[in-house]
Amino acid sequence: MEENQLAVKCKNLIKIYGEGTGKIVALRGIDLEVKSGELMMLAGPSGCGKTTLISVIASILDQDSGECKVYGHELKDLNKDEKIAFRAKNIGFVFQAFNLFPTLTAAENVAIPLIIGGMDHTVATQKGADLLEQMGLGDRATSFPTDLSGGQQQRVAIARALIHNPRLIVCDEPTSALDGETGHKIMELMKSIAVDKTRTLIVVTHDSRIFQFADRIAKMEDGHILKVTSNYKEFE
Repeated sequence: MEENQLAVKCKNLIKIYGEGTGKIVALRGIDLEVKSGELMMLAGPSGCGKTTLISVIASILDQDSGECKVYGHELKDLNKDEKIAFRAKNIGFVFQAFNLFPTLTAAENVAIPLIIGGMDHTVATQKGADLLEQMGLGDRATSFPTDLSGGQQQRVAIARALIHNPRLIVCDEPTSALDGETGHKIMELMKSIAVDKTRTLIVVTHDSRIFQFADRIAKMEDGHILKVTSNYKEFE
């Protein structure tokens, strides 16, 4: 596949935690290509390396060896400031635990990437409220996270990942704490808002209920990718 068609290209990617007798090899020579405009899911048991892989892709972690290019950029070669700037412009991350700030309103939580980017607080917060309106949470823009349901908190977290219009959105177990109906609504929302020809979504999950939303699924086990398929029924 042509490089300009790829959002992510990993080749022989290795990530090791610790050393000596405590050494854990989390990624064992990962090869993966994610196309621009697709929804790729990473599936597999807990501890197989899914979260480590997306953390490297999102430049939260550096690999120990191998290649991991995001839109043609090998992020481990960038210095700290360059990496922060690249991530702020190009990557949105939805954390499994949501990571919302309890003392900020929903709109202020959504606005954080814009404020970090230098936008005026009031303007950024209004943009956050506008996006929440699009996501069906307009009446909760001034609510604090503790006053929101799990599904509402998840939508706030997704809105925060979308607000700066990144090209790559990475989600860690977005439906693990949700019932089936709410999980389907979240995935429908993410597929409709987050994915277009210029935007890519990578979702880590072990929730087979949402496999149908994937364009392709990569099956992981023990730090390896065993296969990549577009037929989610292979996982049933």
